[in-house]
Amino acid sequence: MNNANIAILCHATAGGSGVVATELGVELAQRDHEVHFVSTAQPFRLSALDCCTNVFFHQVGRYEYPLFEQALTTINTANTLSEVIQEHDIQITHAHYAIPYATSALMAQDITQRTRVVTTLHGTDVTLIGLDPAFRHSTRHAIVRSDRVTAVSQYLANHTKDIFNVDVPIDVIYNFVDVHRFQRNTDAKYRARFAHPDEKIILHLSNFRGIKRTLDVIELFARVQTEVPSRLLMVGDGPDRSRAFELAQKLGVIGRVHFLGSYPSVETIMGIADVFLLPSSQESFGLVALEAMSCGVPVVSSNIGGIPEVNIQGETGFLCDVGDIDGMADATLNLLQDEQLHAAFSARARARAVEHFQPHHIVPQYLRVYEGLLNE
Repeated sequence: MNNANIAILCHATAGGSGVVATELGVELAQRDHEVHFVSTAQPFRLSALDCCTNVFFHQVGRYEYPLFEQALTTINTANTLSEVIQEHDIQITHAHYAIPYATSALMAQDITQRTRVVTTLHGTDVTLIGLDPAFRHSTRHAIVRSDRVTAVSQYLANHTKDIFNVDVPIDVIYNFVDVHRFQRNTDAKYRARFAHPDEKIILHLSNFRGIKRTLDVIELFARVQTEVPSRLLMVGDGPDRSRAFELAQKLGVIGRVHFLGSYPSVETIMGIADVFLLPSSQESFGLVALEAMSCGVPVVSSNIGGIPEVNIQGETGFLCDVGDIDGMADATLNLLQDEQLHAAFSARARARAVEHFQPHHIVPQYLRVYEGLLNE
């Protein structure tokens, strides 16, 4: 594909969709495409501004006027994007999330009569927000009107077609991971910051929302640590953080649980973990599970959504029903108490990430989508 000017709309926060969008933009820039990020703040993982001359960030301003009770983010984004499209001759606009970004991209397309819109569905934009009556019609419109639509798992593609009754093609393009960045951290001094040599490290990373079932992590750990000396690292922040803290106090494990907040360089933490926990009630892919696997960390997760397309039962980790705390605790103990089993799972987890989910496997699939639009 010839060099193109590409705009990327995404969330700036530490959620999976923003991470995927940012990492994709950097990969595109490294392939000599000109990439323009458009968001309300600089994306969480966007560090390429310091090292790539073809990566740009355009901040969406917040316009307040007494007549409007709510911020007009969708319109503000469309306005900023329209200016970027015209000033930089944007050929492809890639919206990560149906609402509000695909809607903003389609508005900018109508305003400028230029650019082609690719929408990537990441999960909660369809399974949670999109199902709300206040957004359902807008979400369906964004999907149907986009020039091309992709989804991060086969589960999400099928689910989207079913719940919105759409027959537009949806390309499944999995998320990817930088296996050179996400690998085992063998620095004993770094590990010693969190655990003694005879202790195991269990890790959970999320935005601590209800669908992540953060409280299940605390209960699960409380059972595990009675049989295996261990520490729990809780990375992230969100509305359930205080409840998780209180539950850890109630169960008497607060001294063995570390709440670490947001961690931009999550690979350093992931690389020292022995087991990664992902008990979510909804997960359309599970990017954090893939990042953990790339670090050679077996995953104990719920058997929901797109997770089974990433974490393979009995090979790279264990899958349990949502809310099955006993089952997840047993699976975690199996891995922590059997060194040979853990080593085998660790090796297979790393191998799966390397063999199937590297950027050079995934990014060309997006480039083929772009090229197909530009050649129409």
